Amino acid sequence: MKLGTKVRYGTRVMVELAQREEQGPLSLGEIVGRQELSEKYVESLMATLRTAGLVLSSRGSQGGYRLSRAAGQVSVLDIYRTFESSESFVPCAEDASACRLWRTCATRDVWLAMHQAAMSVLRSTTLADLAERGRDLQAEATPNYSI
Repeated sequence: MKLGTKVRYGTRVMVELAQREEQGPLSLGEIVGRQELSEKYVESLMATLRTAGLVLSSRGSQGGYRLSRAAGQVSVLDIYRTFESSESFVPCAEDASACRLWRTCATRDVWLAMHQAAMSVLRSTTLADLAERGRDLQAEATPNYSI
């Protein structure tokens, strides 16, 4: 399974919003700076996430982007489905009729099991989980100079 850059970067941006949801909306510039992505690319990601109902945007000096619901209510699967045209890794996992050999195919069960396991992980992981993990990793990476 190979994840596209839109899923990966879209998830990173959503985690950024989750980690800072108490601070109010984040400007496009803040997101771009923190994630080291181009402004045009982040704009495109945010437009897609907004259309999917995962983020809200507001204009003005205090405007920006924020999650449309609490981080614990947004799964990584929600983001994955926003950017991927299909959940399945192989056509027959989604639609058996996509392959005339599906009844006798020795590999189909492997692809189905792999798909189900991956979707289970994405479904059970929320932005709140990832935001907390990100904070933990940042704390571990920050040197402690107390004497």
